[in-house]
Amino acid sequence: MSVEHERRLTTSDGVELVYGDYGPKTGEPVVLCHGLAAGGVQFTADAMEFANLGYRVLVPDLRGHGRSATPDPAAPRNYTIERMALDLLEVLDNAGTAEVHYVGNSLGGILGLHLLKDHGRRFATLSTFGTSVALNLPGFTASLVPLSYRLTGPALAAKVTAWATTPSPEGRKIVEALIAKFDPQVGRAVVDAVSRYDLSANVAHYSGPYLLIRGAKDRQVNAALKLYLPDLRALPNFTLVDLPNAGHCANLDAPAAFRTTLLDFWRRHPMRG
Repeated sequence: MSVEHERRLTTSDGVELVYGDYGPKTGEPVVLCHGLAAGGVQFTADAMEFANLGYRVLVPDLRGHGRSATPDPAAPRNYTIERMALDLLEVLDNAGTAEVHYVGNSLGGILGLHLLKDHGRRFATLSTFGTSVALNLPGFTASLVPLSYRLTGPALAAKVTAWATTPSPEGRKIVEALIAKFDPQVGRAVVDAVSRYDLSANVAHYSGPYLLIRGAKDRQVNAALKLYLPDLRALPNFTLVDLPNAGHCANLDAPAAFRTTLLDFWRRHPMRG
């Protein structure tokens, strides 16, 4: 059975990041990147499964999340899409991986889509779930994050969010534990930084294989995606897989189907080198 090797690095702006490194160093590298208020622990079971099949799996904790450090202050300038995406490039460089199968959930997917423009060559394949290629949230959205914590308290906010995020009892335990420890000011900064973006052009110009895993119960993201699906379906390198029993965190909601979908995709599109 594979075990996690904890790796640490200091980013170019001085923030200590932690990432898990599973499996043989000679295996095809995979990155599993979590979403807002989550952490690498969201993917522990998936990482071990893929590592046992011979893949090398890198599981970062984004800045302000999990075991990674929180920049001071927790301001939007420290959590821009550009800065967090650069963190991921620095993780890849630290791990010595030139090319990876990249998998991103929600915020992790946004960062992957951003990297397509100038660093798409680093992705043998790109897979996203719980992520829209564009978003336009109201300006007040970011302020709702700390407000919800203040009104209900961290424990209740975590429980309510977990129930809204995943129907899986085990998944709810993971999400609830992560959110209860999450700094709502970091949440406010991240939401402020990512509430408005349009990365559809990056996808349109990406020539590599792109897999979109769509959880049928992820209604808000699916509504945002609806406008862009016709253009995505027209791309020769695009694959859409629907998971009827999954919501925003498909790997927690339908783990077997999620893993099978990724494995089939990677086997159809192995590393070029």
